[in-house]
Formats: sequence, C-alpha cells, structure tokens
Amino acid sequence: MATVLIVDDEPTQRRLLEAALTRQGFDIEQAASGTEALARLAPDGDGGPVDVVLLDLVMPGMNGMAVLTQLKQQRPELPVIVLTAQSGVDVIVEVMRAGAVDFIPKPASPERLRVSIDNALQLTALSGEVSRLIRRAEGMLGFSDLIGGSAAMELAVSLARRAAESNIPILIEGESGVGKEMFARAIQGAGSRGGKPFVAVNCGAIPDNLVESILFGHEKGSFTGAVDRHIGKFREADGGTLFLDEIGDLRPDIQVKLLRALQEGEVDPVGSREPVKIDIRLISATNRDLLQLVHDGQFREDLYYRLHVFPISLPPLRERREDVLPLAEHFLAKFAATGGKRMRGLSAPARRLLSEYDWPGNVRELENAVFRAVVLCDSDELDVADFPQIAQRLGLPADRPATPAEAPSGPALTEHNGGVRPLAQVEAEMIELALKQYNGRMSEAARRLGIGRSTLYRKVQALGLDARAE
Repeated sequence: MATVLIVDDEPTQRRLLEAALTRQGFDIEQAASGTEALARLAPDGDGGPVDVVLLDLVMPGMNGMAVLTQLKQQRPELPVIVLTAQSGVDVIVEVMRAGAVDFIPKPASPERLRVSIDNALQLTALSGEVSRLIRRAEGMLGFSDLIGGSAAMELAVSLARRAAESNIPILIEGESGVGKEMFARAIQGAGSRGGKPFVAVNCGAIPDNLVESILFGHEKGSFTGAVDRHIGKFREADGGTLFLDEIGDLRPDIQVKLLRALQEGEVDPVGSREPVKIDIRLISATNRDLLQLVHDGQFREDLYYRLHVFPISLPPLRERREDVLPLAEHFLAKFAATGGKRMRGLSAPARRLLSEYDWPGNVRELENAVFRAVVLCDSDELDVADFPQIAQRLGLPADRPATPAEAPSGPALTEHNGGVRPLAQVEAEMIELALKQYNGRMSEAARRLGIGRSTLYRKVQALGLDARAE
C-alpha cells in the first residue's frame, strides 16, 4: 500500500486531498509546512516510509521550491508531485528542472491525482529495478539490495558482513530457491572485490564430460571438438569472485582438481603443459548436507574442510514468514512496472494467504507466484483469486476472499439502560477492533476505518493501544 505525504499549509486543502486519496486506497500522511515535511522525511524522522510527496508550491516560510530543492539533494529517489494554482509556463519549467516528476494545477481532480501518483510509483519501481540490474552487472550489489528484515536474515547478513572484507572461503547452505546467488553477489559487492568479475557456475547443470573444460579451461585441439581455446570459469573470475552453486554435485575427480586449485592458487587447463596462476575469492553453495556426503564417500573430506571455513546458513522462507510480504510487495512493484500495469498492492485476504503458505520453493516460488498473479489480475489489487494454486494447496476456495472463520462482533452503541454510549468510547473500541482484525497493520486498519494513517497513529498513541510498526 503506497504512502503519500501531503505538504500544504491550508488545512482544508489537506483534508480534501486526504479524503480523495484515501478512497483510492492510499495511506496518507500530512505536513503543514516545508520544515515539517523535511523533518518527517529525514533519515531519523518518525513514521514509516513515504512513497510519493504531494507538494504545494506557495507556502509561508519555506516555500515549495526550497523544499523540492532540498529533497532532491537528500532523497533523489523520492518522487515529488507539485500542486499549485500558479500554472504559468515559466513556473512549470522551473519546477520540472528542479526534479519534480509531475505538475498538477489546482484544483486537482481525484482522477488526475491517481494517474500522476500511479505514474510516479511505476517510474520509481522501474528506476529501482534498472539501478539494481546495473549494480548487478557491475558487481556492486550490496546487502541493502536484499529484501527482508527477519531475525534469521539479519543474523546471516551480520555474518556475511564480517566475512565480506576478507578473502576467506564462504559456504552458503540453504534449500533451493532461498536466494543463495543473490546473497553471494551482495557479499562481493560489500567487499574489496566489488566491481570485479562475478562468475556464477551451477555445478549440477554442467554435462559430466564438460565439467573440467568449463571450470578449468582447455587448449585448442586438446580433445575432439576443441576447435578453439577456452580459458575456463576460474580464469574468467580472476581478480573477482567465483560462485560455485550446488558444489555437492561435482564428480570426485573434479573435486581433486578443485582442491588443488584452491590450495595452490593455480589451475591446469586441459591440454596445457603449464599451470596458470589465478586470484579468486571462492563462494560455494549447496542445498545438500555436505558432511553426510563425506560420510557416504561421495565428497572428499579434505575439500569439505577447505570449503567449510566460514559457513552461512540461509533459512527457508517458512522460517522467516515476516519476510514474505515485503518480498511479495517488491516483486509486485517490479512486475507491475515492467508489465505497464497500475497496481496498488495486495488485498488483506491475499496478504493472509501468502503469509500462511509454507513456500516449499522459497523465494523463487514466491516470485513466480506473484509474476503469474500480476499477469492474471484484471483489477488494481491482487486478491486470493489471483493465487488459485496457493489457495488450492491451503484448501481455500480461490473464487472468494479468505475470511476469518468467526468475525468479531463490533462495539455496542448503547448502555445497558438503553442510553447512547459516548462517541469517544465507541471510537476507541472500534479502533481496537480494527487493530485486532488486521493483526496490528496500521495501513490496513486506517484504510478500513476510512481515516489517514497519521490520524490513526495519533489516536492509537493517545489511547495507549499496541500496534505493529510498519
């Protein structure tokens, strides 16, 4: 659910904009001045993240241009839409040059606002994905590119940060689909080899007769079909990082050559008379129990201890359920942007559905499920019906929202003697009911109550209620 910050010194204008955008499903926060807006958007500001800013140009004190200029310096990625009655060409040109993504003359219609905000969100998602792809291509992905803040992931990231600056071999352990390659790329980007080559090899996907040639290279004419010289993956990664995925699938004879390459820092290309020196950082990964493979005689013990110097375990998605919705929202924004769809998020029943599913295929399965749902969806919000396979596996009908088995009753409106209860009491109980109904999710509770999220925050704080931070 996107959060819009309205910056305007006129209370009436803020209320009108909040009412219009709340009906369209956005979470709304308000700032009555440019100074207040900058304080809210500062790195140490209160509240959750803001996705779009609606900025009035003419305000007392710090005007909109000053706010826009400072925001573009501090938060260049944050889209700003300017609202003003001054619609001259010179003003529009100045505002767009200062970094605004759109300019809307007052009074703005709800439809025009919706289109502008949707375009801004889509542009942000596309820009973020392009930047991520560029960083990936340049070997500069970092830990900030990893989605998820669960305790299990924080532990894995903490270990990885310690190892990133050294050249110590790392073994990433985890089920298929947990994101081992992405994690390896983040380790490289955070270390001294960031920006250097990152070469990924899936050891289980290489034909047996080509493993040695692909890894270590070969000379022209060294075997039938070797019509050209091939330097191999180790030499491709020279100076950078070599990522060997599913390393438990390597043949025993290749394990011998791999051990020598790690011990001596050199490889022997097929058909070559001289070894070739290499300088690589090795990160390996497996979804199998390597120690059990050692006990079974399928994996060399000396190679195991050479690789198992700094193991990092990536937990499956079912053990870090708090990461499911952030990942789903990330994939939704990515696929909606690349597919040219305007979508405002996941419905409450869909959020419950994704949170309750175990995801045996982990992050890869979640990504594919969201991709399919975006393609199928005919509305601006993903619902249970857009995840028919997941709903079926949970034993839920996919043609209607998943609802709690027993809906809680609402607050009483009258006293025992028949008199009307005070409005403040009814409101407090209604807010408490909404927070329980939607598991403390402030954004969803505010939308269902028909008020802005900032308003709900103030009321919750005044009532001393407990709510989940977002």
